[in-house]
Amino acid sequence: MTEYVIQPAEQASVAVAGSSARFPIRRVFCVGRNYAAHAREMGNDPDREPPFFFTKPADAVVAAEGTVPYPPLTENLHHEIELVVAIGKGGANIQPEQALDLVWGYAVGVDLTRRDLQDTAKKMSRPWDWSKGFDASGPCGPLHPVASIGHPGAGHVWLKVNGETRQEGDLDELIWPVADVIAHVSQSVTLAPGDLIFTGTPAGVGALQPGDEVTAGVAGVGEIAFRVGKREDVLN
Repeated sequence: MTEYVIQPAEQASVAVAGSSARFPIRRVFCVGRNYAAHAREMGNDPDREPPFFFTKPADAVVAAEGTVPYPPLTENLHHEIELVVAIGKGGANIQPEQALDLVWGYAVGVDLTRRDLQDTAKKMSRPWDWSKGFDASGPCGPLHPVASIGHPGAGHVWLKVNGETRQEGDLDELIWPVADVIAHVSQSVTLAPGDLIFTGTPAGVGALQPGDEVTAGVAGVGEIAFRVGKREDVLN
């Protein structure tokens, strides 16, 4: 048994629908600008170019329920609804035709973004880490096994704030569908069981305020609901 000089952190994990067992999270990859309309609203060309990725810490993923804290250091916290893919089998240099064989299941998630910090980072040609990888920046609903729901290739993607629709799209609008995304990730790193992939967000991203009620869903996968917590100047 390995001896550690400090107590190891608890294993990050996400709930599994209909089960008391949980899915352990190893790494979290996120795809940027994977819907053409969102790419345009962010001032970018949506032509099909190789996808780009950023990451979040595994423990940034939290349950998309109850209260999700409003983070420090921002005045412009944005919501980005996404289909989340859970990897159950590993591999490198996977071909798109075999990529879906690696998928264990799917969930509904939100990529929370400190947009003001991201905009500053872009202007200064600095990494996005502080804008994307903060605590509780990846609210995620329960995972649904492929054995239960199959592979959703199309389906309504939506997010509402206080009952008002903010984001709408369809999975068939993904510039790079799930199989292609998995293939591209596997060319850069060896995928392993426990990896999560946030696949991109449709147009309509916008700011959240403390007290906002967020509901969101992906047809054929599920729905989530959470409240944005109070603004905190420092973390407790």
